[in-house]
Amino acid sequence: MGTHTITAEIPMAPRMTEDPAKLVPELADVSAALFKVTGNGSVPRATISLVQLRAGQIAGSTYLTVLHAGFLRAAGESEERIASVSSWQDSPYFTSAERAALALVEAVLQPSVDGERVSDALYAEVAELFEPRALATLMFAIGQVNFFTAVALIAKPVPGRSFSEPWN
Repeated sequence: MGTHTITAEIPMAPRMTEDPAKLVPELADVSAALFKVTGNGSVPRATISLVQLRAGQIAGSTYLTVLHAGFLRAAGESEERIASVSSWQDSPYFTSAERAALALVEAVLQPSVDGERVSDALYAEVAELFEPRALATLMFAIGQVNFFTAVALIAKPVPGRSFSEPWN
């Protein structure tokens, strides 16, 4: 397996040459169910998209970062909000609920020096801002992006292409 130098150009072709969704067509049902769950209306779509953008950034996936930034732009989110997701802690552009959701996705996806990733204090703060159904939906939204993170990192679809057509 070769390594890249930091100046090497990255090819604009997926690593996995065949579309995984075509190889495993059962994925369509799983994907549709996940999108239905996260789109149940209990959490604003913008909050879910912000969380999923942050997850793509944490995972180091250009595909997911470009995809979710594009979803936010298409939904009319400001460039300031999109650009400051990676530094949300000191950004004035997010609500308390969005900040709690961003803290939760970071806790889930990043190792903790204290052992437990989601502390009782963080859970209590998030639960204070989200009704039980919304909290469960937020949890599933983090799981959804985590599910697709494996695809993005292993198969390496081309950034900037439609979510349904990264292998074209």
